Amino acid sequence: MTLNALRRSAASGDAKWLVVFLHGYGSSGADLMTFADYWQSSMPNVAFVAPDGPTPAKDGGFQWVGKRPAGDPKLYDDAVDAAPQLHAFLDAELARLNLDASRLVLVGFSQGTVMALHLGLRRAVAPAAVLGYSGGLVGADRLAAEMTSKPPVMLVHGEQDQLAPLYGMMMSVKAMTEAGVVCQGVPLPDLGHAVNADALIYGARFLLSAFAFREKHGA
Repeated sequence: MTLNALRRSAASGDAKWLVVFLHGYGSSGADLMTFADYWQSSMPNVAFVAPDGPTPAKDGGFQWVGKRPAGDPKLYDDAVDAAPQLHAFLDAELARLNLDASRLVLVGFSQGTVMALHLGLRRAVAPAAVLGYSGGLVGADRLAAEMTSKPPVMLVHGEQDQLAPLYGMMMSVKAMTEAGVVCQGVPLPDLGHAVNADALIYGARFLLSAFAFREKHGA
């Protein structure tokens, strides 16, 4: 089954990068495609795509993994189950744009961050960057054995997040750093389980720096 997705072409007409948005529980690709409204003017050579999760959520919208509390070990099993279809989707989107796999960026929110990290660290070719909002790593104890790529990672997280506490982001950064991933965590005060203008600015700066680094140094 192919995933339903929204697509936005590069503003310049010449896509050199592909940013894929992975939404949170009960949401859809359309919700995260709004990030492109803020970013596209500074990223004219970026194409954006935002797929819907493969299964309907009980409360409406879609999901990548089950609705489980942060830290539930079954989240890892869910991510493993969802990964093959999403890997295939990413490969197809890169092929559609005639882009090398190193030109991929994954951006997730909440359980979309779970998937972005799970896939990004297991791609055959490292993505240019992985940016996660309000989410973290699952299966940290398996990372060293399963990791096949080390993209740069930034996690942005509200200090007032009650659904996915900040502690989880801090532990994710620690686990990835210990595994040799260049990873940064950005806690934002007065922010809950959400993305605000500051979070989008931090994300944009990170992605632009990742693009510049890849252009200068290659994959």
